[in-house]
Amino acid sequence: MMTATNTSFIDFLVQNLGNFWGYTGFANMEMGNLVMILIALVFIYLGIAKKFEPMLLVPIGFGIIIGNIPFYPGLQVGIYESGSVLNYLYFGVLKGIYPPLIFLGIGAMTDFSALISNPKMLLIGAAAQCGIFAAYMAALALGFTAQESGAIGIIGGADGPTAIFLSSRLAPDLMGAIAISAYSYMALVPVIQPPIMKLLTTSKERVIRMQTPRQVSQLEKILFPIIGVILTCLLVPSGIPLLGMLFFGNLLKESGVTRRLAETARGPLIDIVTILLGITVGASTQANTFLTTKSLMIFGLGAASFVVATFCGVLFVKLFNLFLKEGRKINPLIGNAGVSAVPDAARVSQEVGLHYDKKNYLLMHAMGPNVAGVIGSAVAAGLLLGFLG
Repeated sequence: MMTATNTSFIDFLVQNLGNFWGYTGFANMEMGNLVMILIALVFIYLGIAKKFEPMLLVPIGFGIIIGNIPFYPGLQVGIYESGSVLNYLYFGVLKGIYPPLIFLGIGAMTDFSALISNPKMLLIGAAAQCGIFAAYMAALALGFTAQESGAIGIIGGADGPTAIFLSSRLAPDLMGAIAISAYSYMALVPVIQPPIMKLLTTSKERVIRMQTPRQVSQLEKILFPIIGVILTCLLVPSGIPLLGMLFFGNLLKESGVTRRLAETARGPLIDIVTILLGITVGASTQANTFLTTKSLMIFGLGAASFVVATFCGVLFVKLFNLFLKEGRKINPLIGNAGVSAVPDAARVSQEVGLHYDKKNYLLMHAMGPNVAGVIGSAVAAGLLLGFLG
C-alpha cells in the first residue's frame, strides 16, 4: 500500500524530471533551429568533403550548430546573453577587433611581387570592386537603409573579414547574414566564376600568353607596404584598421629582420583569430535572428554582387586590351581574380586557362589582380564607412 510519504516522493521526482525536461534543448527545439542545423551540416560537408574554404566553413558550420541548440532563457550560455562566454568572445566581432588581426596575418603571408612588377593589375582589382557599389545601389532600391546597403554591398568584394568589419560599424543587426553570405560565396568561387569567365571570353582570348613578370627587388618589396599604407590611408583614413594592419603584416614579412613576428602573424595568430571569428559568427546565426526575409534578400544581393564583380573584372581586361599592343595583351581569364578571395580566385584563373592551353600558366599573373582586390575591397570599405559611418 502506497503511503503519503511515497506519494510525495514520486510527485517530487516527477516534478524534477519535468523541470529537467523543460531545460533541455529537445523541449525548446523549434523548426527554425532544425533548419539552421541542416544548413550547418551543409557548410561542414562543403568544407570537409569538397574542401571549399575548410578553414572557414568548418568553424562557421560548427558555430551554427552551437548557436542553434535551444536553451532555457537566463542560463547565460547564448551568444546574445550578457555575461556568457560566447558573448565575451563575440565582442571581438561586434567591435571589429578580429578582422584587422586577420588582415595582419594576410599581409604577413602575401607576396605583392606580381602587383609590383605589373602595376596595371591594380586597375583590374579596382574594376572588380564595381560589384560592391552595384549591390549597394540595388539594396537601396529594395528598401534597405544607406548603412545597411553599404554593409551588404561589401559582400561583392569576396572578403569575409572586411564584410564583418564594415557590418559591425554600419549594420550590426545584419552581421550574421552578411558574414555567412560573404564566406559562402568565397567558398563557392570555383563554382560561380568559371561559367562567367567562359561566357565572356573568346577561344582566342583564353589562350593569350602573357609576358613573364620581371624580377622584383627586395628594396621594392620593403618600400611597397610603406608607400602603400601612406597613399591608401591618406585617401581613405577610415580604412586605417584594415589597410594599416595589412601593410604592416607585409612589412614584417619583407623586411627580413622580423621573421619571428611575421611567422606568428601568419601562423598561430591568424589561426586563433580565424577559429574565434568562425565559431562566433556561426553561433550568432540563431534561427530567430537569421531566418528572416532580409537574410534571404542579403543572400540574393550577395550573389548578384559577386557575379557583377566577376563580370566587371573580365570585361575590364577585354576593354584594356584594346589599348595594348600585340605581345603585351592581358589574358581576360585573370579578370576574375580582381575579387579579394586570395588565392582561390587566382587558382580558378589558372585552372580555366590550363583547360584551353596546357602550357599557359596564369597563376603568377592572376595573383597581381588578386592581391590588388584585397587592397581594393579594404579601400572600398573605408570609402563606405567614411560616407555612411
